[in-house]
Amino acid sequence: MSKLASRTRWYDVFHTDWGWVAAIGSEKGVRHTSLPEETPERALDHLAAPMAKEQPEHRPGAFADLHRQLDEYLAGERQAFDVPLDLEGAAPFHRRAWEACASVPRGETRTYRWLAEEAGNVLASRAAGQAMAKNRVPLLIPCHRVVGSDGGLHGFAGPGIGMKSRLLELEAL
Repeated sequence: MSKLASRTRWYDVFHTDWGWVAAIGSEKGVRHTSLPEETPERALDHLAAPMAKEQPEHRPGAFADLHRQLDEYLAGERQAFDVPLDLEGAAPFHRRAWEACASVPRGETRTYRWLAEEAGNVLASRAAGQAMAKNRVPLLIPCHRVVGSDGGLHGFAGPGIGMKSRLLELEAL
């Protein structure tokens, strides 16, 4: 049996005031999330690849703490998340970029260049952008806080730039 097959994974889809969020977890923590979407199906569509690879079982209510924290955040009441994350299998540069991104305080932004430097390669702005594009847990790792060198909003998976803008407005930028 493969190492992956020997580990239990689960998923659920739940509703927030901003839409439906899908999540996959393991005994170590949250592995993947979607951004809020209009329907549960669209939220799950964003997790199609990890769903196919990890084959998690459906566990309704398994993410009660995450659900509560997302509701608080989306209502403007929560500054940071404290749910455990399972980022196993991520490329080392991506992990470093995600860690740097997670350090950006609510209400502030950083550039892709800053992110690349923090991740260990000042010349890797494009790679930092790719790390944000591959962020498995958006909102928990706040990739919406990363902007272009001109301060412009660039690239945002799922619901798009409109969602990025809305999240920054929520954080009073």
